[in-house]
Amino acid sequence: VQLQASGGGLVQAGGSLRLSCAASGRTFSTYTMGWFRQAPGKEREFVAGISGRSGRLYYADSVKGRFTISTDNAKKTGYLQMNSLKPEDTAIYYCADKVVGAQAMPSSAWGQGTLVTVSS
Repeated sequence: VQLQASGGGLVQAGGSLRLSCAASGRTFSTYTMGWFRQAPGKEREFVAGISGRSGRLYYADSVKGRFTISTDNAKKTGYLQMNSLKPEDTAIYYCADKVVGAQAMPSSAWGQGTLVTVSS
């Protein structure tokens, strides 16, 4: 599977963005897909995940209540709705499949990343 992330951009603090992750090949219905981010000078961190089988959602504490992850298997696309954005949300956001817990697997496919910049 190949993943294509999009939807990043520049937004003011308090604003919203919706990221998309389009999959070629299989849908997200079998595996858990997730979103990760990497801020300048920091390690990549888990943001949100959604189980393809159970539909269970899980989030990093830093984004709970502000971000919502979802998938549309008919469109083979995952989404990350980001509201109430803060400057500390500035990062390159990546989508991945085969996420277990808050970890991607060695066999996970990754999107190319989309830059989100939140100005204060």
